[in-house]
Amino acid sequence: MTLEEIAKELGVSKSTVSRALSGKGRIGEETRNKIYSYAKECGYATKKEIRLNLSKTKNIGVIIPSDAYEVTMPFFQECLLGICECTSKQDYNVVIGTHQGYDISGIKQLVENKKVDGIILMRNLEDDIAVKYLIEKNIPVSIVGTCGETNVIQVDSDNRVATESLVQMLVARGYERFALLLGDFSYRVNRERYEGYREGIMKSGLSNENQAVYKNVIDQQDMDDVIYSIMMKKIQHIICGDDVICTKIVSKLQSEGYKIPEQIAVASLYNSTNLECFSPPITTVNVSAKLLGNMAAKQLIQCLQGKEYNRKTNVDYEILFRKSTGRVS
Repeated sequence: MTLEEIAKELGVSKSTVSRALSGKGRIGEETRNKIYSYAKECGYATKKEIRLNLSKTKNIGVIIPSDAYEVTMPFFQECLLGICECTSKQDYNVVIGTHQGYDISGIKQLVENKKVDGIILMRNLEDDIAVKYLIEKNIPVSIVGTCGETNVIQVDSDNRVATESLVQMLVARGYERFALLLGDFSYRVNRERYEGYREGIMKSGLSNENQAVYKNVIDQQDMDDVIYSIMMKKIQHIICGDDVICTKIVSKLQSEGYKIPEQIAVASLYNSTNLECFSPPITTVNVSAKLLGNMAAKQLIQCLQGKEYNRKTNVDYEILFRKSTGRVS
């Protein structure tokens, strides 16, 4: 029911209804109570809910990391598709914003201009100031990932356990010397994958001296240096932190004439269609980014609507063994 319809039914002006329901402006108590009572009969439960309803934009802010535009990152595309699929069914709009590292000016602009009802962060950092800012401003926030804040909606796969499981399965196939390649180590997901890798190595009884970890592997020079170091250390199996790193490493290895998996095996801790197209196709941890996005949007919208929602949701993963991982003879 619109303000015009309430005003017409009660024989008052639209501005009077607006002042009564918003709690702003001077209006007689008897008229205010009359309008509140009628609003309740129309489905409004409390004064607070009425005020919240009047201020809703029906917009969800989706914050995409700026580096997603610099290189092809299928994860964010698939995740956004899942978000939009959910929001369209719930009659919400998506407003895209970006942020770079600890620069949250884009997020502040959406919040301070009252453009959105809630925000979905598609990546979170360790000690994330964006999360802290949104909590401080009482903006409902949903993260595609995990954080330490208990009042933030979190949707993720168990990256730590998935990495640990992959390591143990590779050890069972005969591999003993690994290299883990991770991107920006300020990203929480990379820290979780590192912890899972360390757990997998420890539980498999392998010596840390035969393993190698490379953090903040980002540009091409990093790739060149890492490959040289890996070959010098006689690494048997490379585990890449994500599909972007894996694509670069495999392309470089093959351009240098290395045979996969005969000379060195490769796996990725995140799957994408890119990795299926390599020859050989790459062993991966497979998680539905579309489902992650869909669930992040669903839980946030239920929160905004005052319905029950899950603060933490775990999406299942599966490990896909492909020809890039053979067996050690």
